[in-house]
Amino acid sequence: MRSFVVLLLLANPATGGEIPAGRAAELEHLVLHDCGSCHGMTKKGGLGSPLTRGAIAHYDPETLSGVILDGVPGTAMPPWRLLLSENDAMWIARYLLKGDAP
Repeated sequence: MRSFVVLLLLANPATGGEIPAGRAAELEHLVLHDCGSCHGMTKKGGLGSPLTRGAIAHYDPETLSGVILDGVPGTAMPPWRLLLSENDAMWIARYLLKGDAP
């Protein structure tokens, strides 16, 4: 399944402006499954730190977007810049901060 998501992301990168509904659904799937594989399926933590609204509320969207794109050196958090656009990463950051992710 992960291979499918990666191929889907490579085939359909967002390039600017708003994220279309179909792309938002793809990104939500990525958050729930790929991010969830390390951060916990309920986003309460695991190998990675918690991504619950309360745990990340002190971050701004730009900071979270940067972490998504560039990863965290010395940790298991990989950079996603080769697979996600800046708009994609910003959408994910805002999605997490809104608390829409379970």
